[in-house]
Amino acid sequence: MRFPDNPAKSGRVAGQQVHPQGVASMKGFIAFINKGNLISLAIAIVIGTAFTAMVTALVADIITPLIAAIAGKPNFGNLKFTIHNSTFLYGSFVNAVLTFLIVAAVVYYLIVTPQVKLTARLTKKAEATTRDCPECLQTIPIAAHRCMFCTTELAPLNGNGSAQQSAPPSSARHRAAPQQ
Repeated sequence: MRFPDNPAKSGRVAGQQVHPQGVASMKGFIAFINKGNLISLAIAIVIGTAFTAMVTALVADIITPLIAAIAGKPNFGNLKFTIHNSTFLYGSFVNAVLTFLIVAAVVYYLIVTPQVKLTARLTKKAEATTRDCPECLQTIPIAAHRCMFCTTELAPLNGNGSAQQSAPPSSARHRAAPQQ
């Protein structure tokens, strides 16, 4: 793409080539970055990283020394055992497991449980607008008195959504063609 020969009007040097979608691509990228979900995700990652560091320090500096004091070991993080000249450091693994369990418990009890309760409180049950015909099992409007598919006469619904039981007719009534 070439621009006009007058560089003062175009704002570019004569003969310069530019990607035609360059400005649009940058605007799209900026719009993507400024979306609320992406910013919220970035904040959540930063706070989560800081929270994990705090819980790791709590486990390594307070909880595991308490467990080590009960077990009689002065440094719980350096617990190890040896088999055939191979050393297994299981103290740091126990620290990692405790850190994971504490983070998981905090996330569950402070985020998941309140969110489930809030969602349940705000969600209302939608009222049914359709029902199934008892004869042909097609979906019909709830207020219908006759099925639009098989023309079966339907019993009216009571308050709980089930059909009211009515006494069966003494004789079958059919609409017959008028006799001439």
